[in-house]
Amino acid sequence: MNEPPREQGVMIEFRAVGFSLNGGAPLVAGMDLQIQSGETLILLGRSGAGKTTTLKLINRLLEPTAGEVLVEGRTTTAWDPIRLRRRIGYVIQEVGLFPHLSVERNVGLVPDLEGWEPRRIHERVQELLRLVGLEPAQFGSRRPHELSGGQRQRVGVARALAADPPILLMDEPFGALDPVTRSEMQREFKALKEQLKKTIVFVTHDLQEALRLGTRIALMAEGRLVAVHPARDFLRASEPEVSAFVRAVGGWDEGKGRTE
Repeated sequence: MNEPPREQGVMIEFRAVGFSLNGGAPLVAGMDLQIQSGETLILLGRSGAGKTTTLKLINRLLEPTAGEVLVEGRTTTAWDPIRLRRRIGYVIQEVGLFPHLSVERNVGLVPDLEGWEPRRIHERVQELLRLVGLEPAQFGSRRPHELSGGQRQRVGVARALAADPPILLMDEPFGALDPVTRSEMQREFKALKEQLKKTIVFVTHDLQEALRLGTRIALMAEGRLVAVHPARDFLRASEPEVSAFVRAVGGWDEGKGRTE
């Protein structure tokens, strides 16, 4: 069956998407959403809101039980899952680096699987380590256990970018870091994303992080999308769910919260 043409500029689209496990209560329900090429969409919400489930529907770690998810105009179920996932970088809180591989080999893993020449892989790894603030001569030969949490997270970002995928999924990537390191990583990531121009879907429950990093913010509650607004307009949104979420954060200072 031919796919309907996608709207120009739309990289990811959810059409009436639902997901449930074994016929149980839906973890995601009635999701309609378009994610534009080059934007950073924040999936915001409390724990259990359905954010990570939504993210996994994009790279086909999960398949919708209702509706359809399209990536680059094609339903995820029509993609070969391996090809789809190599078009999508994936960064998680635990990083997931292979402990027995060096930093250089961790970063170069996907290009190696893609059949890149060794010299090209080496040059790409060197480029990316410098991009995320790690000097290759100092860090390339280290194992993950020899790195700090922030350094491991930087390696995780470099690995996700290694094969130059057009889409980047990030699931609470800075959530396990101490507040100072987390703030540094947010600042560095903001500069990095503006340089790379990737389409990014970023999961967080942190309102300040969402306002700081997002182009748009999509608020989820109990598996449903309840509001989508440009980040600059989110705090003034009229939906009661937005007001309730902002109040629940407690002690929010808009002047301090809107960083950079």
